[in-house]
Amino acid sequence: MRVIGPQERRARLGLRHHLADAARAATPAEAARGVVALHATDPASVFLAAAARCGPPGAPADVGRIEHALYTERSLVRLLGMRRTMFVVPAGLVPVIQAGCAQAVAAAQRRRYLRLMAEAGLGDGPWLRDVEDATARALAARGEATGAQLADDEPRLRSQLVMAAGKPYEARQSITSWVLLLLAADGRIVRGRPAGSWLSTQWRWVPAEAWLPGGLPEPPPELARAELARCWLAAFGPGTEADLRWWTGWTAGQVRQALAAIGPAEVDLGGRTGLVLPEDAGPVAEPDPWVALLPALDPTAMGWSERSWYLGPHAPPLMDTSGNIGPTVWSDGRVIGGWACRPGGEVAWRLLEDAGRDTESAVAGAAGRLAGWLDGTQVVPRFRTPLERELSR
Repeated sequence: MRVIGPQERRARLGLRHHLADAARAATPAEAARGVVALHATDPASVFLAAAARCGPPGAPADVGRIEHALYTERSLVRLLGMRRTMFVVPAGLVPVIQAGCAQAVAAAQRRRYLRLMAEAGLGDGPWLRDVEDATARALAARGEATGAQLADDEPRLRSQLVMAAGKPYEARQSITSWVLLLLAADGRIVRGRPAGSWLSTQWRWVPAEAWLPGGLPEPPPELARAELARCWLAAFGPGTEADLRWWTGWTAGQVRQALAAIGPAEVDLGGRTGLVLPEDAGPVAEPDPWVALLPALDPTAMGWSERSWYLGPHAPPLMDTSGNIGPTVWSDGRVIGGWACRPGGEVAWRLLEDAGRDTESAVAGAAGRLAGWLDGTQVVPRFRTPLERELSR
């Protein structure tokens, strides 16, 4: 069994994730393909992650170029996928993630919503399906609409439930977001251009067949899971079965079935069994030194469940209590510090170890370029971490 140590894993990361200078992506879609998908729970992460990988060194892709890929060219599509998390994915992978992950998300969420509705005495399964169908027809008639506009057309979307009744955080919840989530997770509608800036989370919705020519093909879920596992190994291998299970949110049985279909090769990760694609077991050349400032929830930082080989001892200041990682400073495949954005777009950073004068100078240059890219815009992560909070003051 070939041994792949941390140094080689870091070299693979720099090259395949388009972070090393010699491996920069030509387009935002290519940048996304390098990491399978861009985390999109926080809209800013999509733009910062794509810009960090796309374009020549020192000239990251601007906001307009990324928006063009998302909303005009539509080579990138936003959808709910792995772990019931929002991602932006290359258009060609949408059917794979839809069948391999989103369908299961839709089924689980539908069961949850129906239970809550039953407890509140609001409708049943056929009633909810009828509301979904009416909403889809209203959207088709408009061509594009926000949730509020659709609620004008289908008043049942404003039906409300009391959540956490009797608790200090009791609140009333309309079913608008539930219905739109189910329609999207079922592949019937997609999130289009937001009703606001690139930091907005107020989406305009579009019928899937209008946004994606021909709509969404429906491959068998087991074939979709095998293809998604293959994509993950190509981007993140070597990794472990536990890493893949965490990243996808699949059951242990689904992970093993997917791996059996692609037949990965086993390698030694310092006493743990790692997996790579059979054609990818050979050594890789190490790239020239590189640094990068990656955003909160960056797909590289969130690509494995076992992170010690690139995160080292720096988890406490850089992660929240749920395992979400904040903005990070990288050098040659290792996390060496963190950064934050202050009011006015200033980028403050701190190294958590002695990385040498040359690396520190390179980080300072990268921070200056990022501040220029932000052009006065302050970006605050949705999930804040200790060092980010401290540096942003």
